[in-house]
Amino acid sequence: MKTSNYLACPECDLLLHGGSPVVGEKVHCPRCHCLLHRPRANSIARTLALSLTGLFLLLPANLLPIVGIKVLGNSNDGTLLNGAATLFNEGMWGVAMLVFLSSILFPVLSIVLSLLISGHLYFNRQNCYLSLWLRTLQHIEEWAMLEVYLLGIIVACVKLSSMAELKFGLGLTAFVLLLLVTVMLASNFDSTLFWQRIEQLNTHEKK
Repeated sequence: MKTSNYLACPECDLLLHGGSPVVGEKVHCPRCHCLLHRPRANSIARTLALSLTGLFLLLPANLLPIVGIKVLGNSNDGTLLNGAATLFNEGMWGVAMLVFLSSILFPVLSIVLSLLISGHLYFNRQNCYLSLWLRTLQHIEEWAMLEVYLLGIIVACVKLSSMAELKFGLGLTAFVLLLLVTVMLASNFDSTLFWQRIEQLNTHEKK
């Protein structure tokens, strides 16, 4: 986290002067060598654009069929929500809750919070909840595991391909695109810059 002109190492708690690194440079902790800051070019604008793209993909990725299965003339289409609901109905409540949180709720919250924060910073709009939103985003982003769910889809399709006819729906395309967007969001998100801009907006508001 950034406090004034200082950085606190998240690994060893060493307090360091933040300096002013430019895009392409990396700031490492001299004691534990943890990566503290790596500036990204146009981080706020890119985060805003990617968040809008992710928001557009959320509905088709969650509601449209991902994979259709046809066995003995009977067809069944599966969506993300149906997967969690089926696990819940089968009595696997813990697994259903984990699937719902990691593949639906946390990714949705991550994209919405990224959109809210980057939108306020891009248009220089102060909001008393900006710090809370950013802290919440940093806590939940590591639990949004779309890639694990995609791996599960691939494994299931490989196992079912020999005993059933599979049909891939538009939901799978939207889901893969959403996964790519979330990966790009993570790589373009400069948390130190975001904290700096939030602090600047708060200081300006107090004046």
